[in-house]
Amino acid sequence: MAKKLKVTLVKSLIGLSPKQEATVRALGLKHIRQTVEHDDTPTIRGMIDAVPFAVKVEGRGTAAGEPSEIPGTGRDAAEGETSVSRKVS
Repeated sequence: MAKKLKVTLVKSLIGLSPKQEATVRALGLKHIRQTVEHDDTPTIRGMIDAVPFAVKVEGRGTAAGEPSEIPGTGRDAAEGETSVSRKVS
């Protein structure tokens, strides 16, 4: 059985490009804080990676149901915190 991903919309669709909005809607999300479950497939991962700033993902970790970092954003999916360090000149 395929692993499941819980995808939650955390940012409004207002201000997204039409392509990004279509991707979020294709994931089945219409309202902020709405959550849907999808199988963990390359297609769904690609859709999530197209709008990582607008969604929170759970169930991508190494252990079942354990949140993991969203690739390319430096954010922890569970906490939404950034892990990017900045130099102060």
